[in-house]
Amino acid sequence: MNGADTAWIIVATALVLFMTLPGLALFYGGLVRARNVLSVFMHCYAIACLMSVLWFVFGYSIAFGEGTSGFWGGTGKFFLAGITADSLSGTLPEILFFAFQMTFAIITPALIVGAYVERIGFGFVLLFSSLWMLLCYAPVVHWIWGGGMLADGGIFGDTGVRDFAGGIVVHETAGLAALLIAVVLGPRKNRTTPPHAPWMVMIGAAMLWVGWFGFNGGSQLAADGGAAMALTVTHISAATASLTWALWEKIKYGKASLVGLVTGTIAGLASITPASGFVGPVEALIIGAVAGVLCQEAVNVIRNTFKIDDTLDVFAVHGVGGIFGTIMIAVFGAGAWAAQLGGLAIVGAFTLVVTFVLIKVCALITPLRVDAETETNGLDLTVHGERAYDISS
Repeated sequence: MNGADTAWIIVATALVLFMTLPGLALFYGGLVRARNVLSVFMHCYAIACLMSVLWFVFGYSIAFGEGTSGFWGGTGKFFLAGITADSLSGTLPEILFFAFQMTFAIITPALIVGAYVERIGFGFVLLFSSLWMLLCYAPVVHWIWGGGMLADGGIFGDTGVRDFAGGIVVHETAGLAALLIAVVLGPRKNRTTPPHAPWMVMIGAAMLWVGWFGFNGGSQLAADGGAAMALTVTHISAATASLTWALWEKIKYGKASLVGLVTGTIAGLASITPASGFVGPVEALIIGAVAGVLCQEAVNVIRNTFKIDDTLDVFAVHGVGGIFGTIMIAVFGAGAWAAQLGGLAIVGAFTLVVTFVLIKVCALITPLRVDAETETNGLDLTVHGERAYDISS
């Protein structure tokens, strides 16, 4: 065990949890109507709790078990069997590696929340998120990070898929699942209501930015120069994408908005995620500069061309960003083209099939969508019996 590595990953674990709670919750919560903000908080918080338990019971073993199959890790580490405080994973206590990866298993299904806010059944959220994390996310983790079929020595030969912190594992899977569930769910009754609290969106984005240092820097799994470089290029990409998004807004619409500026931040962060361990500051500047425009145009295409109500633009920002960053690894020569594109295709197809099946199965068990009256009145009071704001108090 290396004490410095252990200390850094303890901090990184806290930072990645901070991304979901409260970062993502505030970012998403500010973008919806005031009558739905608590439902967004409820979704993010409940998912964090439920994924933690499921990762402990089943998910960690599926992703990082020592099974011989290239498809999944087996059942050997269910309930963390055989793992003690003295067990090691590289230079880290394995129990810490488990906890760090648990925070990734929390935020990935939580990202999908943005696609279905304001109209989804709460029971469906819990059931779908649980099954999706175990049957879609965890196997993909094994394929790429757990020594499975897409890793080095797998189906792409000695040089497997390069995905440092989750461009494919986190952002492509969550983005595609979000897009598909938005299509099946259908649009909101009212798609024109503006964000109720842009200030809340900015605070959430700022928390995500800080937490992302643990997300990408922690993925080095060591306290060394590689972690420092990953952290630095993450920051440069986020800053650059924020500026190019705002500039593109100004050019197209005559005004640069706060929500646009901070959405550009998230686009830059998602795009650098897979490449953060393989590129330097100049490449990060390029990735961020392109991401701010590319993801903004993807928002327009999804909303206006395809008329899909991916409410908070999960696919356009996270999905497109993660896919773009994964391709840029090959562009900059840090990965093989066949592995990068092949990995995107295989994981994309798998995600779409599993997500579609789970949507249909879960909808048979619990209602997919709330009724029209509940949607009109808001989920906060109707579903959860609470109001975010009591102006009479």
